[in-house]
Amino acid sequence: MKSQEMVAQSVRHSRDLLSRYLVGFDDSNYTATAAGLPNHVGWCLGHLALTNNRFCGWLPRGRAELPAGDFVEGGASGDSERFGTESVSFGSDPRGGAVFPRYERCVRVFTDSVERLAGAIEGLSEEELVRPVAMFRGVESPPYLMAARAVYHVGIHNGQIADLRRALGMKGVLG
Repeated sequence: MKSQEMVAQSVRHSRDLLSRYLVGFDDSNYTATAAGLPNHVGWCLGHLALTNNRFCGWLPRGRAELPAGDFVEGGASGDSERFGTESVSFGSDPRGGAVFPRYERCVRVFTDSVERLAGAIEGLSEEELVRPVAMFRGVESPPYLMAARAVYHVGIHNGQIADLRRALGMKGVLG
């Protein structure tokens, strides 16, 4: 197995692990929050999708544009099909009245972003996988570490979803 394939599998595996924590969420509760836990499931999925797509834009030969059907660029709110980019950006308040896509659409946009990132990584040469690229704010990173960062980022929000599940009285997913 090539290095690119192993890195891409890690990105896909983070999606698979997060999906365990989505059991029990649907259109009736995916925007529920709890005291001290403002990031609801819809926001987490949109935020992760936005970030994965941004990572794609930083990769060699990557496409910086967001999938038009998934995001309203610069939007403070989305609609039943798309996320507003500003409503899921770092520092946004998920409780601020923004409209989020329906639950199943949130999941689909997230899973599509994972596949887009994993596919872009698989398309890199061995040299491109390890050569640092510009990300943001002067930060440079080789794509294989950028992918590790993406996986870790999913883990952070997976933890938020696990905490939210407990606060909402939902059944545990492990054991």
